[in-house]
Formats: sequence, structure tokens, C-alpha cells
Amino acid sequence: MHKFVDEILINIKAGNGGPGSVSFRREKYIPKGGPDGGEGGEGGSVYIQIEKNIINLSHLNKDRIYGAENGHHGEGQNKSGKKGEDLVIKVPLGTQIYDSCKKELIHDFLDDKPFLASKGGRGGKGNSFFKTAVNQTPKFAQPGEQTEPIKLYFSLKLIADVGLVGFPNAGKSTLLKALTNANPKVGDYPFTTLSPNLGVLEIEKRDRILIADIPGIIEGASKGHGLGLSFLKHIERVKILIYVLDLREAHVEEELKVLRNELEEYNKKLLKRPFIVVFNKIDLVEDKNFLLEWIASFEKDGIFPIAISAKNKEGIDNLIKEIVKKLN
Repeated sequence: MHKFVDEILINIKAGNGGPGSVSFRREKYIPKGGPDGGEGGEGGSVYIQIEKNIINLSHLNKDRIYGAENGHHGEGQNKSGKKGEDLVIKVPLGTQIYDSCKKELIHDFLDDKPFLASKGGRGGKGNSFFKTAVNQTPKFAQPGEQTEPIKLYFSLKLIADVGLVGFPNAGKSTLLKALTNANPKVGDYPFTTLSPNLGVLEIEKRDRILIADIPGIIEGASKGHGLGLSFLKHIERVKILIYVLDLREAHVEEELKVLRNELEEYNKKLLKRPFIVVFNKIDLVEDKNFLLEWIASFEKDGIFPIAISAKNKEGIDNLIKEIVKKLN
């Protein structure tokens, strides 16, 4: 399995233009025909386009130059050289392209329209182009335009309908597995998830819902603590948030407060997103009055938690109904 890669600096190079041809017409009874050298072919261009089956940038190689084909030589009889073949680099939806210093955003892939990253060089003119009344037999042609390699910085921000947010070991991966076709690694210890996981929730009479499980966020994640800072950017584009709280913890209200504070520190706009609060692991709570007390406490603040057991899929149908309601 490939490592999840969401940032990479790559080298690209459009094809050089093909050189023009120096050629003279040579036919029977015409021993000294005029110049007939054709122009060189245009170099291939480098395009970048999204591919729905790609979910991260691990297929790209930072040490390789992604180059399009050079244009072909012009030929006699005023034949133009063949155009170099274009190169198409595939990336996942949500990829952003910056200059090599990551200072200027060049393109943001929010749709499947191809982006021209580097245009191929022009083909050189053949000697027939340079024929004049003064110079009837030019013995030179134009070289093709040379292109230079450029560096581009790719940064991926996942585009999902729903983002699962919670502390390590809150049960987000198990919940993703219960909701979707994903099969993330699940374990009863912190930081099981070391990279975002994606899953698709199939809803009858509705488009598929893409759900992202964001690796565990801890207090101070927005300042670089733990693993959260590397993946907070993947929350920016989700339509709704699901805060997954572990009912085994003594202070779930404080958990929610910390999570929302970290999102606010990273990007204040995230607090304006619609959200759902989930109480997970109710199968491990023996005192049901304890659960009812927590629900009542949250409801006083206008928050209506959904109690579930992701492991046993208890309450999942209610959660799905609420997800569809929020998205609508």
C-alpha cells in the first residue's frame, strides 16, 4: 500500500519545438529547384487533470522530470514535423498547484477541466520560409523553441461531503467502516490512523456521500502538536463536520470544546459549518442514566447528540438520516 502523500514538489518540462528543415527541391528536369524545407513540429505540452480513482499524490515522484515529447524535425517538400505528444499528469480532486516557493496559487482543481501547466515550444521555420527576392536559396533554418524545466508544488486538500473529527481512539475509523465501503485500520490504541481515510456512503435516490476520517486531533494540534496539524487542512472543504466523542471519557463537553477550539485556531470559518455531535461507544456504558444525563446537558446548549455504537452499528441509521438532512 502506498504511503499517503498530500504535498510534493515535482519537475515538469514541455517538449522543445522541432527544428526547421534545410532542403531544396530536386526533381527530374529541375536540377536547381528552390528551398522546400518544412517547419518543425510543436513540442508537446504538459497538462494536469484530475482522476477520480486517485485519492492522494503518492504516485508522483519528486526526483523525476515529467517531460512531454519534443517536436519532430521538419522535412523536405514543405512537410511539417510531427507535433510532440502531450503529457497528462493525473491528480486527485482538491489538488492545488503553487509555484516552487508555495507563495502563489496557480490553480485549484475543483472540477475535471484540464489545466495547461507548461506549453510546448514552437517549431522552427524551414528554409522555404526565409526565401526572398534578394535571397532565393537560403541555406539555413530556424531551430525549435527550447523550453525550460519548471518546479511545481502540489498540495492536496481533500474534498468530501462529511469530515469525521475527534480525539485519537474516539472510534472514527470504526464509524467510517460502519457508514461506508471503506476498510480502514482499526485498533484500540491512540493514533491508529496516520493518514486520512475516505469512504463512500451509498444513499438510495441520492448521489454518493464522500466521508473523510481525519487523523486524531489533540489539544494544541493547530500549533503543531501531535499529528493533527498535518491534516487539519483536509477539513477545510468538507460540507458538514461530525464530532466523534468517546463516552468512556469523563468530560465529553470539554472534549468538544477543545476540538472546536483547535478548528477555530486553524480557520475560524470552520465553526460556521453545520455539524453533528456523536456519542460513540454506548455499548461500553453500563449506566444508561449517565448517557441520558449527558444528552440532556448538551441539549440545554441547543446541541442534540446522536448516541451510537460504531462497533455494533447501533444508532447508525439515525446518524445517516441526520447526515442526509444536514447535507440537504
